[in-house]
Amino acid sequence: MHVRKTILTVCAGAILFGGGYALYRYASGSSDHAPANELPATATEPGVVRYPRGSPQLQFIATQGVVLLPEPLLEPLNGRVAYDENYTSRVAAPISGRVIKIEVQPGDKVKAGQPLAWLDAPEYAAAVADVQKNDNDVRLKTRAYQRAKEMVDAEVLARKDYEAAETDLKQAQAELHRAQLKLRNLNSGSQTARDDGRFAVRAPISGVIADRQVNPGGEVRPDAQNPLFVITDPTRVWVMIDLPERYLGKVAVGQIVSVEVDAYKGIDLNGRIASIGQVLDAATRRVQVRSVVENQRQLLKPEMFARVTPLSEERQKRARIPNSALVSEGLYSFVFVEKEPGVFEKRKLELGLQGRDESYVKSGLSEGEKIVASGALLLQSELASRH
Repeated sequence: MHVRKTILTVCAGAILFGGGYALYRYASGSSDHAPANELPATATEPGVVRYPRGSPQLQFIATQGVVLLPEPLLEPLNGRVAYDENYTSRVAAPISGRVIKIEVQPGDKVKAGQPLAWLDAPEYAAAVADVQKNDNDVRLKTRAYQRAKEMVDAEVLARKDYEAAETDLKQAQAELHRAQLKLRNLNSGSQTARDDGRFAVRAPISGVIADRQVNPGGEVRPDAQNPLFVITDPTRVWVMIDLPERYLGKVAVGQIVSVEVDAYKGIDLNGRIASIGQVLDAATRRVQVRSVVENQRQLLKPEMFARVTPLSEERQKRARIPNSALVSEGLYSFVFVEKEPGVFEKRKLELGLQGRDESYVKSGLSEGEKIVASGALLLQSELASRH
């Protein structure tokens, strides 16, 4: 009886131990499985990563389409947007005065001859009075000359007096002409002169007010350092390039350039090189190159910094990709190409020109394919974890 109780006790203990062990294995086994929201990539083909639909890893992967562009001759150069001086005028006051009214604001369109500001200018009033005085003097001298001519014809006046009257008339006419020229220069763009001393500063060209450096009540002078207004055509700008000496042989007048600015990344504006400087800066060993860019959408603003890439019309078009898409293994470069949603194929490339931010691909990609622009390292680590 005692032996039977002992056997039952051992059997009961074994059952309890086995159940506890099974429960432990089940609990530990369940902890080895990934949570439902962390779906692993499936490995079915070499060099291919597949993520199930809804996988959270896809949130860290961004793709972009492959676009073919002319391969540049050299890496992007630093440039600066400037006014096109052929379509820009800096307006200054030709005389001293006090501003009593301003007619325009920055951004306004103006036409040639339109008043920009009105000045209370004593010098202008004096010029108007000078014209009137000399005009009256000419009339007086003209009548005196006509009387002298009649009297000399009637032989009642000495010829020397007649000649003196003629000389006085010519001098008066010369003084009137001088005064009229002065007033005309001051009154450029206007056909009439005001006799109230109010002088209009007028637009010499048509365009847009790009800058204003004058306020109501301010005093202006002809020798002021800054212009009162800057008028320009915003659809035309220059892009100035400081070209390193070693690249002089790769650019020429008339060559196409691509211009890009940080404000509009991915948008390339084309222009042409208009001139190449004749002298190098002794300190920087660079020469200034001026390119003309049509700015119809007015994206480029003067004093913007730009990246300028000289292009060649004869060079082959190649795929341009961001350097963030590249994965390096030894001497070779790879990208991941999206074959279908959630499926990425690792592909070897042959690169051409490599810049600081972007590179050009000689072979390995076709136009219209999608590459992983951000998240390539995640896919690379996924492939590495298989080995």
